[in-house]
Amino acid sequence: MASRKSEKITITNKRGRLSQEEIDRMVQEAEEFAEEDKKIKEKIDARNSLETYVYNMKNQINDKDKLADKIESEDKKKIETATKETLEWLDENQSAEKEDYEEKLKEVEAVCNPIITAVYQKSGTKPSSKSEAEDEDHDEL
Repeated sequence: MASRKSEKITITNKRGRLSQEEIDRMVQEAEEFAEEDKKIKEKIDARNSLETYVYNMKNQINDKDKLADKIESEDKKKIETATKETLEWLDENQSAEKEDYEEKLKEVEAVCNPIITAVYQKSGTKPSSKSEAEDEDHDEL
């Protein structure tokens, strides 16, 4: 969850030590760093969303209170393979970009979500608005 907290830097020239040009340069640098920080945060959020989804899927299919007893072994293997491959990809792609993480999330969701939805439909219960595997709030891509 973002705190939506805003920080403001005020640079003043009380003692006449900085020229207006120096102050303008400092403000510009601060703005550039803010944009860079925003991009880094978005990248981290995308990676965290992917990791959260994968670990939630693993928990769902292995927890007897959730799907472990309801899912067909073939479907369970598909999800296990998808989550294992995704975790390996995460290990091998530590410096991936935000878009790479988002694309990988779409790929693993394309494997897992139809299976999970079918299991819930068969058992007569409904998954939450997306699926219980996505208990963490994150933006749809």
